[in-house]
Amino acid sequence: MKQSPEPHSSSTSLSTPRRRRALVWSVPLILFLGLAVMLGLGLRQDPSRLPSPLIGRQVPLFTLPALDNRPPGLASNDLIGEVSLVNVFASWCVACLQEHPLFMKLRGVVPIHGINYKDAQSDALAWLAEHGDPYTRIGADLEGRVGIDWGVYGVPETYVIDRSGTIRYKQIGPISVSDWQETLWPLIQELQREP
Repeated sequence: MKQSPEPHSSSTSLSTPRRRRALVWSVPLILFLGLAVMLGLGLRQDPSRLPSPLIGRQVPLFTLPALDNRPPGLASNDLIGEVSLVNVFASWCVACLQEHPLFMKLRGVVPIHGINYKDAQSDALAWLAEHGDPYTRIGADLEGRVGIDWGVYGVPETYVIDRSGTIRYKQIGPISVSDWQETLWPLIQELQREP
């Protein structure tokens, strides 16, 4: 009588290397696909609405000197006692020109403090002379170290600060009229009503 071959002996010996090869190829493929999905989801988000770990925290401790011939400078203590905006700007920043006319119209509505970011002082002063100066105080962050503490991604960025010196909102990129009307101004009014 003829014996039948072991049904699993040859297939088992072949399937183990095949499984290993499949595993070697599938793990990187799964990781790649997972990263691609995460990247795709990230690209669909509005970069001006990126969350900041500083929201709800006190402003970082800092002291920045004034621009030459344009006192006063800016320090963390200056941001306590009133609701205000802190705007990170530079003369080399093209997008800063988009929001600057709005800031000029807001003079006297809310204090606007500036952090002049990685800019030559002469360039910053010439830019302010040409386009107007809406700032109550400006601190010169020549090397960008204070910007790092604030978590600056790029310029311009604007922060809403409450009376206690807590960061309540951050916008990356230029502020539009609709950003002001729909988000910043309602928040500022709410914070101004708080005791």
